[in-house]
Amino acid sequence: MTPSTLPATVRVIVRDWLNANNVVLLQPGHNVIVDTGYVSHAHDTLALLRQPDHLGSEPLHLVANTHCHSDHMGGNALLARTYGCPVAVPEGEAPLIRAWDTRALWLDYADQRGERFAVAQELAAGERYEWGGLSWLALAAPGHDMGALVFYCDELGLLISGDALWENGFGIVLPDQSGGLAATRTTLEQLARLDVTAVIPGHGQPFSDVGAALERSFKRVEAFEADPVRMARHVLKVMLVFTLLERQRLPLSKLPAMLDSVPVYREYNQAYFDMTPAALAEMLVGELECARVVARSGPFLVPVVA
Repeated sequence: MTPSTLPATVRVIVRDWLNANNVVLLQPGHNVIVDTGYVSHAHDTLALLRQPDHLGSEPLHLVANTHCHSDHMGGNALLARTYGCPVAVPEGEAPLIRAWDTRALWLDYADQRGERFAVAQELAAGERYEWGGLSWLALAAPGHDMGALVFYCDELGLLISGDALWENGFGIVLPDQSGGLAATRTTLEQLARLDVTAVIPGHGQPFSDVGAALERSFKRVEAFEADPVRMARHVLKVMLVFTLLERQRLPLSKLPAMLDSVPVYREYNQAYFDMTPAALAEMLVGELECARVVARSGPFLVPVVA
């Protein structure tokens, strides 16, 4: 199995860093989409889903999530309304969604948005799900999100990995999240034991060089284990780029006040950096500029990444 030889029932809509990839699994009477992108692009998700190469004019029967961060669940409510279909989330995420815990879900905590939706089904590690005419084993994948699942088709060696494994890393892990890095390492070790020949990640193109991807991820875990401050800085840079991708530009003059008003920046600054908001803004912007991820355009900060 390689990304170029995915079965006809598995359609991958590759998105960007604001929107998670959408995995469409086609089966008569039971069409499923796994992950739905960010809320501000929910109508784009719907339009992409309706393209002939994906779902087309067929009905959608289930929305499922690998986990419930904003870039994976943002289209849930719209798709559920449009198709009249249920939403299934990992059982560890269900209480957070039902309570709409905006801190645990990284919504107002990180200046992100989402539309509330109803949970109809809970997905459990160890259970198998028949999607796209294939059998998928749900596996617990804590770390980036402690309630996350991945879905593994052992018949084909195909893995829907969400943010547990990308070609060049994995989703951010909060340094103050108890056991987050240890859980990330355990998840990677579990994935390394599987006979995976192709990965459909939450972001980026599907890939087949799984060994190299795992090696890069283990090295990242080691680097973060050795330097929690580096890990905290990485989290804030990723959060800032995410906000910038949503808004497309941020006034540089207002950036310090924004960082001081958003809990994740304010709390991490207090815990790890002890900087003025202006100094924190300058550090984050400077490092992102050096990485050619953002740029200054007159009075604004704009994204360079897609």
